[in-house]
Amino acid sequence: MKQKFDVTGMTCSACSAHVEKSVKQLQGIENVNVNLLQNSMVVEYDENALQTDEIIQAVQKGGYGASVHGQTTTAEPSRNVAAEEMKHMKKRLIASFCFLIPLFYISMGHMMGAPLPSFLLGNENVLIFALTQLLLTIPVLVINKKYFVVGFQSLWNRSPNMDTLIAVGSGASVVYSVFAIYAMAYHMGHGDIMAAHHYGMELYFESAAMILTLITVGKYMETRSKGKTSEAISKLMDLAPKKASVIRNGVETEIPVEQVQKGDIVVVRPGQSIPVDGVIVEGFSAIDESAITGESIPVEKQVGDTVIGATVNKSGYFQMEATKVGNDTTLSQIIALVEEAGASKAPIAKLADKVSGVFVPVVMGIALIAMLAWLFIGKEPFSFALSIGIAVLVISCPCALGLATPTAIMVGTGKGAEYGILVKSAESLEIAHQIDAVVLDKTGTLTQGKPVVTDVVLAKGILRNRLLKQAAAVEALSEHPLADAVVQYAKEKEIAYEKAENLQATAGQGVAADVNGKRILAGNLKMMQENNIPVHDLEQTAIQLANEGKTPLFFAEDNQLLGVMALADTLKPTSKQAVDAFHQMGIDVVMLTGDNRRTAQAIADELQIQVIAEVLPQDKEQEVRRLQESGKKVAMIGDGINDAPALMRADVGVAIGAGTDVAMESADIVLMKSDLQDAVTAIELSHATIRNIKQNLFWAFFYNVCGIPLAAGVFFPVLGWKLNPMFAAAAMSFSSAFVVGNALRLKLFQPKLAKAKTTDTTTITTKTTNQQTHEEETNMKKVLKIEGMMCGHCTGRVEKALNDMDGVQAVVSLDDKSATVTLSKELSDEALVQAVTDAGYEVVDIETK
Repeated sequence: MKQKFDVTGMTCSACSAHVEKSVKQLQGIENVNVNLLQNSMVVEYDENALQTDEIIQAVQKGGYGASVHGQTTTAEPSRNVAAEEMKHMKKRLIASFCFLIPLFYISMGHMMGAPLPSFLLGNENVLIFALTQLLLTIPVLVINKKYFVVGFQSLWNRSPNMDTLIAVGSGASVVYSVFAIYAMAYHMGHGDIMAAHHYGMELYFESAAMILTLITVGKYMETRSKGKTSEAISKLMDLAPKKASVIRNGVETEIPVEQVQKGDIVVVRPGQSIPVDGVIVEGFSAIDESAITGESIPVEKQVGDTVIGATVNKSGYFQMEATKVGNDTTLSQIIALVEEAGASKAPIAKLADKVSGVFVPVVMGIALIAMLAWLFIGKEPFSFALSIGIAVLVISCPCALGLATPTAIMVGTGKGAEYGILVKSAESLEIAHQIDAVVLDKTGTLTQGKPVVTDVVLAKGILRNRLLKQAAAVEALSEHPLADAVVQYAKEKEIAYEKAENLQATAGQGVAADVNGKRILAGNLKMMQENNIPVHDLEQTAIQLANEGKTPLFFAEDNQLLGVMALADTLKPTSKQAVDAFHQMGIDVVMLTGDNRRTAQAIADELQIQVIAEVLPQDKEQEVRRLQESGKKVAMIGDGINDAPALMRADVGVAIGAGTDVAMESADIVLMKSDLQDAVTAIELSHATIRNIKQNLFWAFFYNVCGIPLAAGVFFPVLGWKLNPMFAAAAMSFSSAFVVGNALRLKLFQPKLAKAKTTDTTTITTKTTNQQTHEEETNMKKVLKIEGMMCGHCTGRVEKALNDMDGVQAVVSLDDKSATVTLSKELSDEALVQAVTDAGYEVVDIETK
């Protein structure tokens, strides 16, 4: 069983390491993952051997608090712990400065020539001078007591952390200063004013107060920055509406969205967010799904279509049946994936975790050794040695080490979510930057996943619209997928077609039907040959189209060939760009498909990639394994259904076009849009994230490697460098803030590759055959439908081209995209078409008036 817990009291990576260690000691624990950034813990355990209460008790024995995540009632919304903590910390900070500023002025002001009250000046008032500092320090200690409570409690539990270093360091300053007050009082009582004055100069109250305040400054900045790292999750959560209108017992009622049940009928009006996932049962609308899928264009939805919670109803009123509610909705699953990825640990984090586990005890040992060493040398007073020990304690920063990886992972996964890229684990995000081979499924990944018309080849004297009208009419009666593509293409070209009758199908050839008394044939070359319809050079055209992986369909009207339409499952607009991007990144691309070799090879040649065709789903997994055995880091990109075995086998499995449970389960990265370029973006994001993590780890190690020797006084005998504990505390505070700030730079991440624009790639050509052209009678009016005219200059060119012909009087309309011509002598349609074509435009239809 997998369970998430909220953990309180953790302040640094040593804390998270101790919590992890405490829970791992329990019997039945399979895996523990503690996240300092989210103050959470994910535990996988055997529920037959262990209960959640035992896990909570183990955390509590370690000195921290724990509770099962999400155990709040719907009536009482969960508290924003981070916001409350930041608000409380801000109050502590302001109060600390209220006492620190006068304390600092009294203790250090006279050194800078600042005036002090007379009762604080002179050797005779040195005790008052010291007691005033003590009275100003006590409130700062009380305000920041948390460091002492947690620090010494952790020390007692033999798991010292950052709070322990702060508590010991500032506590030692206060204890030594109190000792100095007693020494001053003793020497003044014995008349030794100079000795009392000497101890008056060895007070460290301001250091203790400054350490605590500066650490709180750093913690406040860090908390604010950490809040920004999880902005992506907050934005996702804000997408979900808080209320929903449901129809129960015939009455429409508004209820909290948490109370919507599966099967409820939900009412959604224009402008409202859809509360849960469901299916439309009444009405229709255009839905803005950009927040979930990143698709900018609203999607038309009608009865029977599924809708996703948190998307926006842009136009119509509709009713829907709730199918997924609560944690089962698509939005909830996305949030869970993003949270889980942010909470998981990348392999690169293991080094930092190992170091953090022993960091604090080692630092305490170094501080003690440094202090004893300076005492043993004997050239400096005890106060010097003490300040060395305190400086070592407060400058070391396990926080920077602990935050280096999770902050970057959190921002990286959040940024991915903005682009519709859901990263399920930190490990997959890290491995993605090592990928050097990408295996792609063809259908639905590289291609659209459905056939479309790619080429229209016209017979001599036949215009495009005539072919499309007859083709759409006969194919509208057929249920074949290719027929649907022909009809859809005609609709896109706004072709109105008649209703066909008497549909007759011939196995292995095609279909035939009557349209306005004319017999229309639609089928392959064999059908044309069986009906003695001459195709002439269009036969070679059809063979060439077939060699390109396309399916040619011949169309004829009453034994006259109209033309050929080629259909294919075409590449997505961005596939070529994505593959080129992979090549630029030095990644080998291999296409695996169960399709026939000729079709697959045509796609591969266009993309310039390797291809392995006619493979079964289980064979895909073997091909991925073969690439891995050759030393490649392999990413498998597929639709997540028939590709599931290969997705599981790959180093990184990428499901493209989310929407199935199989995709969510088998893939490491889920792309919400069916856009292959998002896979390129995911790898770019991985590179950026890992680069950021390495920068953070370098800074954290570099800071501690340089800072600790400086604080220990290593450079003092040679260069005279000695670090004041106050400056050490400031450096320590801003070190962790620097790491988090550097991670936030990932929010500026932008993919380098531009998106390709969708264009109509259908090729329309006219083939000259030996067929007779149709000659129109003279003194007739004809209307030519013309594509390509955009302005008055265009109409002028077309009008001039037509009027220059002998026997033609033409009037061109830009609004109707047409030319009305009156013929005073016999002219063929072909001559009119040629004149317009020579002017740079296309005639798509001719109507005789």
